[in-house]
Amino acid sequence: MTATAAPLATAPARAARRPSARLRAWATRAPLMPALVFLIVVTQLPFVATLVISFFDWNALYPKARRFTGLDNYRQVLTDADLRHSVWTTVLLTVTVVLASLVLGLALALLLDRRFRGRGVVRTLLIAPFLVVPVAAALLWKHVLYNPEYGLLNGLLHYVGGPQPDWISNTPLLAVEASLVWQWTPFMMLILLAGLQSRDHEQIEAARVDGANDWQVFRHLTLPHLRRYLELGALLGSIYIVQNFDAVFTITSGGLGTANLPYTVYQTFYQAHENGLASAAGVLVVIGSIIIATFALRVVSSLFREEVSRA
Repeated sequence: MTATAAPLATAPARAARRPSARLRAWATRAPLMPALVFLIVVTQLPFVATLVISFFDWNALYPKARRFTGLDNYRQVLTDADLRHSVWTTVLLTVTVVLASLVLGLALALLLDRRFRGRGVVRTLLIAPFLVVPVAAALLWKHVLYNPEYGLLNGLLHYVGGPQPDWISNTPLLAVEASLVWQWTPFMMLILLAGLQSRDHEQIEAARVDGANDWQVFRHLTLPHLRRYLELGALLGSIYIVQNFDAVFTITSGGLGTANLPYTVYQTFYQAHENGLASAAGVLVVIGSIIIATFALRVVSSLFREEVSRA
């Protein structure tokens, strides 16, 4: 009797505790609700509106002539020669900038992983380009470095008796890529430096005792350890470069074959006033960014799992 009465006696107590637990759960979530509502209003509702507009033939100059066209805008984005060229430019720009930034960031991270006098000052100076406002960085490269009359690059070439090229006119895409590499190399360097400092130093010392040189340690121990960090840097950098607008708009204004997809969206919307076509192109950019972000989140979660298992 007593053995069966105990569970029956505790059942009402459990039922009484359930509402209080739910209230505590809602009390902990309640402070986050304003931020969630703000996030939905600022990001999701505009995206839904953009998605709806992308199904319409809608020119801002003729608002009463808009009509539902289904997937025609997406079909035009994928078949139009200029838009296809902007997609190819976006891919080329992203791949070039990300790879170059990773290589330079890895070299700088290996340098800063060593102890030397003034390492803190050098690290601060190397991080500084990433802290510059993107438009200011593009203006810096356009006028201070690339200008054919008073730019620093031509000034150095004049000092050594070299030619005086017009950098933006002769190599427009390379000019945009160089400014982005300069700005994003510190970001890659920070990620890879964090990876280098999380290595197992006992394993490295054991390899050196066995006779491994610096190249063998880097190839067989450091590089495999940095694989996840390299993937993370590449994915996060790709998310930004795919959506980059500042450098293209400021340095070349989308001319000379440098118009990427975000600039083409801007040009279609503000100059051609084709709201539906620009919305369709913008939706494709968002979809591409979401795909890359999904892989980035998987890499981040795998890094967290590795750190937890190591701890």
